[in-house]
Amino acid sequence: MAKENFEVKLENAKKVLETLMKPEITLSDSVKEYEKGMKELSDAQAILEDAVIKIQEIKNS
Repeated sequence: MAKENFEVKLENAKKVLETLMKPEITLSDSVKEYEKGMKELSDAQAILEDAVIKIQEIKNS
């Protein structure tokens, strides 16, 4: 499977948020979705941090 990019991770997190906003979601499902969303955001943060490091390396070379 190809590595998902920053934009895909953010879109996935937005979908999770939409799911969490539904009034009919159960507590159990809310916890699962929350964990899923936090993982997506964490992955997006890591991608962003890698990009910053690459930009700094380019500036310093």
